[in-house]
Amino acid sequence: MHSEKVRIALVQMACEADPEMNLKKACRKIVESASRGAKIVCLQELFTTVYFCQAEEYEPFSLSEPVPGPSTDMLQAIAAEHGIVIIASLFEKRARGLFHNTAAVIDADGSYLGKYRKMHVPDDPGFYEKFYFTPGDLGYKIFKTRYATIGVLICWDQWFPEAARLTALQGAEILFYPTAIGWASSETSMEVRHSQLQAWKTIQQSHAIANGVYVATANRVGTEGDLRFWGNSFVSDPFGQVTASADENSEQILLEECDLGNIAYYRSHWPFLRDRRVETYGEIQRRYID
Repeated sequence: MHSEKVRIALVQMACEADPEMNLKKACRKIVESASRGAKIVCLQELFTTVYFCQAEEYEPFSLSEPVPGPSTDMLQAIAAEHGIVIIASLFEKRARGLFHNTAAVIDADGSYLGKYRKMHVPDDPGFYEKFYFTPGDLGYKIFKTRYATIGVLICWDQWFPEAARLTALQGAEILFYPTAIGWASSETSMEVRHSQLQAWKTIQQSHAIANGVYVATANRVGTEGDLRFWGNSFVSDPFGQVTASADENSEQILLEECDLGNIAYYRSHWPFLRDRRVETYGEIQRRYID
């Protein structure tokens, strides 16, 4: 088996009300990640702000910014200086009154490779994202970085196997999921909390298995309003084994070495892509088969 190792870092942090402070903290953690050997660094969803989607308010729209824009300018300089790839989830202002939940990808030479706009946008108690974000219109994308071909999906996307499949089919070797997910503070049942967390991990591990790719998820921590974010950022190998995991309480930089040579190994032993009956899947485009 040919070895193609790349070290990745997932930044798990708590956020405060001041976007500038959050950005500065994230930059420090990116630099620390690079000093510890990381070549690709993924930040959590909407890392420059608190998770404002818990309520439908107009004030948070002032937190948006163009992508590329001021935050990506700063991150591009850091990427070029340290030779690292950065995945940054931002509140994108596309036009007046038009906004997206967007992840920018910056290559190791500081060049801006492009962006992915979140396709699946939730509208649930505590997660009123449809009020703020227009669903993505760029499709599922890959980014050919210096160190690996990566796919980026965002939070709610992680529950949809179609998104993972379509990204992997384009050649993604690692699927990154910037995330902001947690428990309602009113949910005190440890059994319910455990089952929710395990479901979240299991669905993403299944994407790794079905597609023979690495999956890496960066979540936030801390209590904001009525949500306690559950951390647990993790990396899964192409066979669905969690090879690195953060805890549910603390800020952490989770480092893991991904051997991309494992992708060919697992896909040859478990040839799911070979045996797909693509000609039978036409009805997948229907909302429901009555």
